[in-house]
Amino acid sequence: MAHPLVLALFPNPTAAAVAARALHARGVERDQISVVSRSHDEDGALADQMDATPGADIEDSRPAARLGELGAQVLAAIAVVMPGIGPIVAAGPLAAGLGEAAGHVAGGVASTLKAAGVPAGRAEQIEEAVEQGSVLLAVHAVPDQVGAVREALGSAKPLELDMANWNEDR
Repeated sequence: MAHPLVLALFPNPTAAAVAARALHARGVERDQISVVSRSHDEDGALADQMDATPGADIEDSRPAARLGELGAQVLAAIAVVMPGIGPIVAAGPLAAGLGEAAGHVAGGVASTLKAAGVPAGRAEQIEEAVEQGSVLLAVHAVPDQVGAVREALGSAKPLELDMANWNEDR
């Protein structure tokens, strides 16, 4: 079932927390608010502080990301013992690429936002801002809530405020 997704990008966690409090004051529930930041660990900590949920549902799943991180670590450990090339692979650009591919924002945020109807260029701008330290709040709203959600988010002075259409069957 599809529903509106209201997106607000904040310059820092403090501003995002102000918005989360405003959302809660208007009756928005914890499970309607997703927090997306630079890392899953930061998502979790911020979500706890804001009484929200980590952004794993708005991007690639948390278990998949953790499995990818573990796989990259195992691959790097194996590469270290490979005669001749192991240390080069483990310490070089390939290791960095593996870490990024397995990491938090390796295309997950932008691709998910694009699937929700955010134009490709805008989705990539949001992802880049998150990578640089901004915090994205994504609010899963029912149509009757959209005005109140936009007002609550706007009261916290976001850098950007966008709308999308979340399809749970995606």
